[in-house]
Amino acid sequence: MPRARGSQRLQSAWRGRGPLAVALLPFAAVYALLWRLRRLLLAAGVLRAEPLPVPVVVVGNLIAGGAGKTPTVIAVASLLRRHGHRPGIVSRGYGRSGDDVLEVLADTPAAQCGDEPRLLKRRLGLPVVVGRDRVAAARELLRRHPGVDVLVSDDGLQHARLPRAAQVLVFDERGAGNGWLLPAGPLREPMPSRVPASTVVLYNAPAPSTPLPGHLATRSLAGVVPLADWWAGRPPSPDALRDLAGRRVLAAAGMAHPERFFDMLQACGLTLQRLPLEDHHDYATLPWDAATQDVVVTEKDAVKLDPRAVGATRVWVAPLDFATGPAFEAQLLAVLRPAMTRRLDGHPTA
Repeated sequence: MPRARGSQRLQSAWRGRGPLAVALLPFAAVYALLWRLRRLLLAAGVLRAEPLPVPVVVVGNLIAGGAGKTPTVIAVASLLRRHGHRPGIVSRGYGRSGDDVLEVLADTPAAQCGDEPRLLKRRLGLPVVVGRDRVAAARELLRRHPGVDVLVSDDGLQHARLPRAAQVLVFDERGAGNGWLLPAGPLREPMPSRVPASTVVLYNAPAPSTPLPGHLATRSLAGVVPLADWWAGRPPSPDALRDLAGRRVLAAAGMAHPERFFDMLQACGLTLQRLPLEDHHDYATLPWDAATQDVVVTEKDAVKLDPRAVGATRVWVAPLDFATGPAFEAQLLAVLRPAMTRRLDGHPTA
């Protein structure tokens, strides 16, 4: 997996300011100039958010690579639904075959919509529309589902045309990495000195990893479930996960930071052979030997695996239990409340 190894090498370089990161500084300087130009265009009104009739909550991160946006989107959408709202989800759909606007249906292949939107559709059952142009995706979703009263954007923090009533800024254990902009470091934009307006910070980590005040999410494995049963909607079993502790298990993960998943499995007592794959790996062919007896994958991988195509290998899915906590929920609802009130009063929300 050369691309996966290259990505891991870059991720490793972003943890410090070693030779590779330093060599990329000239490119980071160009990136910084482009970022400053964009800020000037925003200040001058050349770039501006386009209004939408419902509030938007953007879930994003300042650093490249997965920091836990997808489980946060699930948590935020579930919170809004519990409080009587009717959320819909828009996403870029990374890893898909096209850029056009597409509604994700129950049977839409991940290759067409992206693995994360496919997972969001399956986990939440809410309207999900993908598109490179998030505003166009939002308008299509609202056209098809006029009852939706709030949108959650999976990523889109740097999408200037997308209005937002609230932002959830997600960090993991890496924090801001080495503090440098892409490609010398992981930052998509400079690290702010304070929490931006209408923003709630969430740490998908055991402790805060930046100076910004925020909330801690908790994560654990809910158990495992056979791949066919997962597709049938059956819940994971903690007992099945404990039973795997006595076997030699291959763990496969096509995500930006697979070690996080592997470490969680190992903490449950499993003896692992680790198979890190590039983020959004397509599983066009199985990456393990046909003689492999037991394989454990994430839900992001499972959406691209057909139970009929895995042969005699027992493939187990390990869903993530992810909780944001009551303090986070209360702050997000408070940030969002004025926009929801304006909408009920018939005023623009952005």
